[in-house]
Amino acid sequence: MTTIRGARERARIEVTAAIKDEARKQLAEEGAPKLSLRAVARELGMVSSALYRYFPSRDDLLTALIVDAFDAIGAAAEKAVAEQTAGEQAAGEQAAEVPPAERWVAVSCAVREWALAHPHEYALIYGSPVPGYIAPMDTVGPAARVGLVLIDIVRGAFRAGDLTLPPLADELRADAERMAADFADGVPPESVAALVAAWAQLFGLISFELFGQFNRVVEEREALFRQSAGELARSVGLRDAGTA
Repeated sequence: MTTIRGARERARIEVTAAIKDEARKQLAEEGAPKLSLRAVARELGMVSSALYRYFPSRDDLLTALIVDAFDAIGAAAEKAVAEQTAGEQAAGEQAAEVPPAERWVAVSCAVREWALAHPHEYALIYGSPVPGYIAPMDTVGPAARVGLVLIDIVRGAFRAGDLTLPPLADELRADAERMAADFADGVPPESVAALVAAWAQLFGLISFELFGQFNRVVEEREALFRQSAGELARSVGLRDAGTA
């Protein structure tokens, strides 16, 4: 029975992956609003009733694709930090630690690279909302992964005494304190408010590039992005290498 159960589980995993792969092709060709379970089933040679056993509705399939996309872009951000940490460890105790601002830029560039490599999945999570679709709570955790990486960089800098507090308007302080308590424990309110603004600007830069707003305007887009990411790092109080 265990062998049979294992074979069935593997088959379910394979079919689920095939359904999501075909759905991603539809996203690229037709866009999220036109995603159709019947069309996916037809392309896979399945009857619709069989596909519904895996995804009861279009919204269930959309949610799975959204969670996968958020997890993938989050994993790219986390990998960028892990690679820097591994590089520090390999260099040994004599090597200087990567400055927080450089960590921020590395994460930002990893997020941009993922977006450029997966434009339709990026559009699904950061583009126009899909009419009639309401994202469930299942998407909240995956959606926070990039933000949590950036928050952790700022938190680490603050603990190490490498954070310069940005200005904070009096009328924003209560809101910033609430946000710090909600999702950025250990980060001063001044930097939390700046973090939220920087996070929005980071994805705004990526979206402008991906959705064509920079066409015939910016040619050296990677250079612009790197410079802008560095400026955003400074806006939240992160210091460059050698900055006192």
